[in-house]
Amino acid sequence: MAVCARLCGVGPARGCRRRGAAREQRRGGAGDSEPDTDTDPEEAGGGGGGGGGEEEEEAAERIEGGRPASHPAEAGPAGRAPLSLLELPPELLVQIFGSLPGTDLPSLARVCTTFRRILRTDTIWRRRCREEYGVCENLRKLEITGVSCRDVYAKLLHRYRHILGLWQPDIGPYGGLLNVVVDGLFIIGWMYLPPHDPHVDDPMRFKPLFRIHLMERKCATVECMYGHKGPHNGHIQIVKKDEFSTKCNQTDHHRMSGGRQEEFRTWLREEWGRTLEDIFHEHMQELILMKFIYTSQYDNCLTYRRIYLPPSSPDDLIKPGLFKGTYGSHGLEIVMLSFHGKKAKGTKITGDPNIPAGQQTVEIDLAHPLQLPDVENLRDFSELSRIVLEIQEQVRREEQEQEHRQEEEEAASQPAAKPLGGEGAEGEETAAGAEGTTQDKAPASQPFVLPMGVISRNEDYPRTCRICFYGTGLIAGHGFTSPERTPGVFVLFDDDRFGFIWLELKSFSLYSRIKVSFQNAEAPSREAFDEMLKNIQSLAT
Repeated sequence: MAVCARLCGVGPARGCRRRGAAREQRRGGAGDSEPDTDTDPEEAGGGGGGGGGEEEEEAAERIEGGRPASHPAEAGPAGRAPLSLLELPPELLVQIFGSLPGTDLPSLARVCTTFRRILRTDTIWRRRCREEYGVCENLRKLEITGVSCRDVYAKLLHRYRHILGLWQPDIGPYGGLLNVVVDGLFIIGWMYLPPHDPHVDDPMRFKPLFRIHLMERKCATVECMYGHKGPHNGHIQIVKKDEFSTKCNQTDHHRMSGGRQEEFRTWLREEWGRTLEDIFHEHMQELILMKFIYTSQYDNCLTYRRIYLPPSSPDDLIKPGLFKGTYGSHGLEIVMLSFHGKKAKGTKITGDPNIPAGQQTVEIDLAHPLQLPDVENLRDFSELSRIVLEIQEQVRREEQEQEHRQEEEEAASQPAAKPLGGEGAEGEETAAGAEGTTQDKAPASQPFVLPMGVISRNEDYPRTCRICFYGTGLIAGHGFTSPERTPGVFVLFDDDRFGFIWLELKSFSLYSRIKVSFQNAEAPSREAFDEMLKNIQSLAT
């Protein structure tokens, strides 16, 4: 802003002010360069400052229509390049200001009333809406409603920019996945739901929970979309940086004339795609009824916490991201796969009463690949169990040796600092090298079949795989009681599908990638992503 101020002759330096005052006195336009003090984007180009309102509106209209508004500062000596921004044609200033970030325009409006008047031009804000938030609709239609593009930017897009992206609702153990996006002239919160069990390869389902839009010039309107009676009055409160809450002010719109039974039948069709009579498993019926009763308590007020997509690296086994997977009687759940050196982790975004959302459901040891037996022997569960338990014992011995070495190093307490690439670093490099060698030597595909006795919700799993690794899966009793990690097998089928064999449960989970392009969901850094994982896990615990 200081640079702009010096260019237009109203800088803070005494020389700038003296030369600017003399120049304006000679040109008779000193009143057009009074500094402004507003800072909010909503106020950039707003009322105030020097000069008559009707004259400024008329000048803004001339600018908007592409006809230069006359200004004394435009007329310079023939053959001399403009020395001040004020000497440039207004339509050129509109192009320059329109290329700046919208958050910088309030500071620009403080320079002088001329800049402030030019910033009333809707062309500038139309461009900012399009380039910063992807609003591609014909914003000229807004003129009919009396809402300007500056109103859309300042009162809707800029005001609620902090809630754009991915969020996890706090619904006890069940969690969820909310994606807040700019959709035309609305900001909409879409709740993403897995496909109906057990069709893990089907696309995700989604439904709107709330929307925000401008009904008039005063402020944005928040509407709750829950229920079957159409949009109704709601409220959004940004609690802190990465947390916000929604509240419905008309919960009677959520109720149905048929009472709770009709609400349950409707919810069951939406959630599971079937009726209760179609579900013959008694335990599954109990879990479904329990989820309906629990989640119904959150239909009027919800708190959301931000989640990031995992960062990727060229060395990752596959591209990290969100997957939907089968979890027995609990149905399909959403899991985030991320890579952390020699480990890969699967964190639940949606959960259940046994393993709640936020917990690490599987952990893959990329330093210990597992060679499956031939197809005939693979059908024998005891043979696969023997191979996995041998690797489990090997991992336990390596961990004990590592702990013993660390204790010895601490006891030695040598004053000399270890050089880079010491024993610990060599061990990591060796393990990583072994991992890379194993992956390079692994065949492009190998036959795969589930052992006899292993239960799978989806029998349509791939019959070939790329590579397998030793891993552990988290199991617990109802209410997350007595949690423990048990051995299992991670099976990579292709770039978009993997599986996990739970040895102790004798069950198989199939995971398929969620192929949705999420905006505003990238983690600012690896540290921020790791911190996010810790936060959602601590909340679940």
